[in-house]
This record gives sequence, structure tokens and C-alpha cells, in this order.
Amino acid sequence: MPTRRQFNLGALSLGAACLGLPLRAFGQGSDYPSRPIRLIVPYAAGGGPDVLTRKMAPRLAEALGKSNVVVDNVVGAGGIVAAQLVARKPPDGYTLLLGASTHIVQRAMDPGVGFDPMKDFAHVTRTAFSPSILVVKADSPYKTAEDLVAAAKREPGKLNYASGGVGSAAHLCAAAMVLRAKIDVVHVPYKGSVEIVPSIISGATQFAFPIASTAIPQIQAGTVRPLAVSSARRMPSLPDVPTLAEVFKTRDLELDSWFGLWAPAGTPAKIVDALFRATVDTYADVTLRADSETLGAFVALSESPSDFTRFMEAETVKLGNIVKGAGLVGYK
Repeated sequence: MPTRRQFNLGALSLGAACLGLPLRAFGQGSDYPSRPIRLIVPYAAGGGPDVLTRKMAPRLAEALGKSNVVVDNVVGAGGIVAAQLVARKPPDGYTLLLGASTHIVQRAMDPGVGFDPMKDFAHVTRTAFSPSILVVKADSPYKTAEDLVAAAKREPGKLNYASGGVGSAAHLCAAAMVLRAKIDVVHVPYKGSVEIVPSIISGATQFAFPIASTAIPQIQAGTVRPLAVSSARRMPSLPDVPTLAEVFKTRDLELDSWFGLWAPAGTPAKIVDALFRATVDTYADVTLRADSETLGAFVALSESPSDFTRFMEAETVKLGNIVKGAGLVGYK
């Protein structure tokens, strides 16, 4: 479970009230938004991030007060297609992206990827963190991460692992573990995270690292078995499952994914501020927060858009170092 400082909603609400600033929209008489907002989700329909975004979208629309927020799944190349699309849209606040740590990873892997997470977007707010979970088929002979590693060492090149695409959270976590364990396994990238579990069930792949919001429903359904989590601490919903850091005795494998709202670069500050305030209002909904955290996505809003940008700057350095250390620069 993430240990990072979480945003104090009560303090913001009190401060806004003292300043006479409404949380529901940018301000009285604002024309934004005057038409539906398109929120691009770079994940397949039915996966954890998609499900949670679809629960959030109508509350965000209500908080903005004037418009619908339409969720649109644009899947391809591990989120690259969606990021390229939004980066090229007019900076008017009517096209948003569910940005993620994976976009920074993709840029670190390939500087020519076609978008820059820092320069091509206005950063509204981080929304949540989510660890990845090492899973195998429910009836797999591997009961622990150590069992899996031992099998891979006995038969180099035989085991396959699935991901939702090159540069995805599932790919990064697996690559980091493979590097640490010094094993020879084969990466099988799919178009989206929803394809990971079916590939494990079919036997096409033997293990994977879906993010918690995708993995937990499958664990609860009994289709996969969890072996380890990538968070710094054990997850409350999986208290008997060790962290990768515990298994491999290194904090280098503490790898939480995170998500946030991005708009195209050049979006007016007053619109970014309207979106920020509306998102804060949205996540004041205790039911939405509970739904999110039940699925392993821990709500952690930024203190401000500029705070989110500073966070991303630090993440760019950290994730870039991991990509280099795992030998993923130029990886295809």
C-alpha cells in the first residue's frame, strides 16, 4: 500500500470556502464546460482502470456542473496511441487523458515515441496509486515466487509472461523481477491488460503482473493465484501475500503504478484549475473512494496541478533509472 502523503480534502474545502471559491466549477459565469468532455482511457474496456474511470466520470461531470464526461477507450501500443492522440488535440479542456506512470516509462524506453509526458500535457492531478500483483493460474504448480523463479532457472526460455503491452506496468514489473532474479523468460505483449488473465488461463503464458485493480477481481473469482505484490507494504486485502521487496530483499522492486488527469499542453490555467477543483470534489465521494481502494487503487490526489507536475518530474528521474537499469532502452 502506498506510503506517500495523501491530499487533505478537508483542508482544501475549508480553504476554498474561506476564499469564496466554489469547488464544483471554475467559477460563477464560466463558459467551461459548454459541451461534453471526452476522457480518453488507454486501457481496454472491462479492465480495472476502465471500470474505475467509468465510475468516476459521472461524478466528475456533476462536479463540473454543466456537461457530460464521455469515457472513450483508445487502446494500442501500451497506451502510446492514446497519448499521441490527446497531445495533438486543441488545448481547450474538452479532451482529457487518463495519464499514467507507464507513459513516462514508454518515453524513457523510446525518446522518439511521439509524445513527451512533461512538455505535451497540462497536468491536472494525480488520482491514485496501484501496485501490480504477480499472478499465476489458480492450479499452477507454483505456490510462491521462489517456486516460479526456480522453475525458470531449471528450464531457461520455457516460461512466458504476459503484459498489456511494451512499457506497461505489467511489463516493467516483470522485467525488473527478471533482471533481479537473473532468469531467462519470454515476454508476450498483448494489446491490453484485459488479455493477461485469459492468456494465463489458456496456458499461453505462465505468469504476469497485472495492476491490482485488474488482478483483484480475478483473484477473488479464483481464476488466478497471487504470489507477490509490488507495493512497499503488503496490501490489506491480501495480507498473506508478500511484497517483491520481501522476496528478493531489495527496495528496487517497490513499483507502484499511478494515474492522473492530463490535458493537452497550452490548456488555459483557469480550465486546468476548474478540472482540478472538480476532481477534488469528485473524490470527496466516500463510495467512490471505497470502490477504488477495494480494487487496489489507492486514492492520492495532488495538492495542486503544479504539485502534480513536480511529482511527475521526480517520477521521470526514478522510472528512467529503472528502465536503464533493466536494460529496456530501445526495447521492442
